[in-house]
Amino acid sequence: MSSASHNLTPTSSVKFSSEPAERMSHNDLNRMRTNDLELGTTDAIQRHYSRHVVSRKRVSQRKLDFERARPRWLRECLAEATGVFFYVFPGIAAVTAFTINKADAGFGSLLQIGFAFGFGIAFAIITCAPTSGGHFNPAITICFAVYQGFPWRKVPYYIFSQIFGAFVAGLLLMGMYHVQLVEFANEVRAAGATSLVFNGGPASVLCSFPNTNQTNLGYLFLIEFFVDSYIGIVIWATLDPANPFIAPAAAPWVIGFAYAAMVWAFADITISTNLARDLGPRIVAAIFYGGEAFSYMNYSWIAILVNIPATLFAVTYYELVMRDSLQKIGKGHAVHEHGEEGLMLHLTKSGIGAEKGATNVIDNRRDS
Repeated sequence: MSSASHNLTPTSSVKFSSEPAERMSHNDLNRMRTNDLELGTTDAIQRHYSRHVVSRKRVSQRKLDFERARPRWLRECLAEATGVFFYVFPGIAAVTAFTINKADAGFGSLLQIGFAFGFGIAFAIITCAPTSGGHFNPAITICFAVYQGFPWRKVPYYIFSQIFGAFVAGLLLMGMYHVQLVEFANEVRAAGATSLVFNGGPASVLCSFPNTNQTNLGYLFLIEFFVDSYIGIVIWATLDPANPFIAPAAAPWVIGFAYAAMVWAFADITISTNLARDLGPRIVAAIFYGGEAFSYMNYSWIAILVNIPATLFAVTYYELVMRDSLQKIGKGHAVHEHGEEGLMLHLTKSGIGAEKGATNVIDNRRDS
């Protein structure tokens, strides 16, 4: 009896104590140790931090099958619409807060409006660009089709999605600010206004209108053209993979602040900067405030259409003057149309030297 108890007791103790310990180590103990980071936003910093994130849930086959079955075109269109929404919604919300509370500077200023649009663009790129490429502007979509090989068959889908995203942003704004905008409209009527469509009026929270003294459409055209060209050059330079001054992580903020800079500089004169940003909310303005949203001072065509030729001009200028395609090839972001032989032939003709120059360019591209 004593021999049996001597043999069984250690075995039973190991058996019954080891199973709970294994379960604890897999589920709870990792989360209890202070040297581990819990799942969440800490995932983004795990490469730069000495502590590691605890094991996350495994990806199921059902999830993989679902993601593979999603139509790519639908994902891209929804990403473009969502990105434009992320850009337009905070911007026009800041304009609304500023417009209906002009007597109280604490509710807004052009500085806050610029930051709202700028941060909105950065957030749009960060959240949606990995899915759709992050155009968020019909003019940029057209420029990608002209200069970067973006499929022309996708252009109408992207443009429609961009306008739709801005339209939804305008509708949501009207719903969320409904009470305040109705009170503001009543105040405007009580002050003797016969229309709600003018710069500084209720409709102007959605889209741009010129001041009453801005009757020269050519003047307004030039302002819009040069503002959009300025933004277009900054965008194209930021997206140039051969540009040594732009890190991928900085690109959303540089583009966002390019928009913000133009808002700070010219918002008091009247600018649009983006076909989708203006047309989508302008349709909402027409729904709530009448067709004068399109006919007021014959200005709407400038806000809607000038963005495309201005951005094409800017991108063409960059491609003709500042683009260095050899650096782009050298960094591995493009290839010569005739392959390695064509590249070496070009380097030889250019006097760079096939023996050294071509080797460096090709090696750099392979290492990238």
